[in-house]
Amino acid sequence: MMRHFFSCGRVVAAATALAFLAGCTTFSKDGGFNTVSTTASERLGKDALLVKTDEDREAVAKRTQELLSKPLSMDDTVQIALLNNRGLQASYGELGISEADLVQAGRLPNPGFTFSRAHGNDSLSINRTFTLSLLNVLTMPLATRIESRRFEQTKLLTADAMLKVAADARRAYVNAVAAQQSAAYAAQVKDSGEAGAELALRMQQAGNFSKLDYAREQAFYADAVAQLAKTRQQSVAAREKLTRTMGLWGAGTQYKLPDRLPDLPKDRPELKDLESFAMQNRLDIQAAKLQTQSVASSLGLSKATRFINALDVGYQNNFTTSDGHEQGYEISVEIPIFNWGGSKVARVEAIYMQSVNRVAETAINARSEVRESYSAYVTDYDVAKHYRDEVVPIRKTISDELMLRYNGMLASVFELLADSRDQVGAVNGYIDALKDYWLAETDLQQAVGGRLPPLAMASASSAPTTQPASSTDSEGK
Repeated sequence: MMRHFFSCGRVVAAATALAFLAGCTTFSKDGGFNTVSTTASERLGKDALLVKTDEDREAVAKRTQELLSKPLSMDDTVQIALLNNRGLQASYGELGISEADLVQAGRLPNPGFTFSRAHGNDSLSINRTFTLSLLNVLTMPLATRIESRRFEQTKLLTADAMLKVAADARRAYVNAVAAQQSAAYAAQVKDSGEAGAELALRMQQAGNFSKLDYAREQAFYADAVAQLAKTRQQSVAAREKLTRTMGLWGAGTQYKLPDRLPDLPKDRPELKDLESFAMQNRLDIQAAKLQTQSVASSLGLSKATRFINALDVGYQNNFTTSDGHEQGYEISVEIPIFNWGGSKVARVEAIYMQSVNRVAETAINARSEVRESYSAYVTDYDVAKHYRDEVVPIRKTISDELMLRYNGMLASVFELLADSRDQVGAVNGYIDALKDYWLAETDLQQAVGGRLPPLAMASASSAPTTQPASSTDSEGK
């Protein structure tokens, strides 16, 4: 009996020492947010902030006001979204939840205490029992490692959510500026159509213009009015989407956008080995790998404990008036007669295979997304460059020649108006092509993990950007 006493004591002492060694997990100073802030700095060149205090809110408000004091650039929009997007701030809460689970996994289970007092046959019985879940103590180191991996996975997923918000902000900015630019040009076209319709009316009244030609001018003007209303509504919708992405409200919604999109880079950098770069750089792939490792650890834990689903160690101190004090230990073990834990292990093994296949699916989809987005990136750049270097300059040449003929009284004002109408498709085509390029670049950045390879980024940043004067002249016609 005494040997059993010391044996149980050594088991409890060893388990407690092991638990204390693994139970050193405490809350970190940054709450895991350092991964997000580092990712924002390294991949976007921006600041990410977890807003928790009034000082944080004041700092965000001040920084936002500084950025809103001038026409917004694409970089300014991304920075404002990272500071003010409430959905992004809500996703940061996953860090706190995951870290709390990690700390809880490293804490000793609370002991239990049972006390009973009973009378019978002129005797008094007092029972006092302290219990501790030995199984939780023994498996605590492994449970802590599992939760640690989950915490690391949460960090990566949260950082990936931040990159997605940044990409959404870039897309919303491109669409808003392009829609505003299209609306401004539609207003010019409408004014031109109105002038042509008024001149046609006067000439018809004077008997110098056919009814057919007059109807054509009126039809163009009517169509220009409808297109202006449509583009203005599209501009409002695109701007409001940008406002939501940036998380602005009240006076902050009165921000000013530039008149046109950023210029097309002079050269397009050659990007090689993008699939390999994406496999190493994408945070969702890294998070999926950690998820699989965590499930594998859970599988090992399930196999180790499937026969012992409940194991409690307790210290008893009983007293009766007839027998005096009684001391001892009790161990409660679930006997696997009906349930040998096979279903539990089978479930976890199925979850593991599910996780493995999802990692493979994520990698396959990522490679496909890289190829697709790179194809769009190359095509949209070439199309925009074609408009910039070929279509728009040709339209300008035609306009210049026609203006010389008009000044020499070899062309009429209606020929000038007809040429202006012909320019509508070229200018709108260039605006759309430039918009598509910036959207394609954003999609490519997101597909490879939030940034292009360093050499490509350096090449793009060093390339001069110029807006062809012909596009400005064409829009002014």
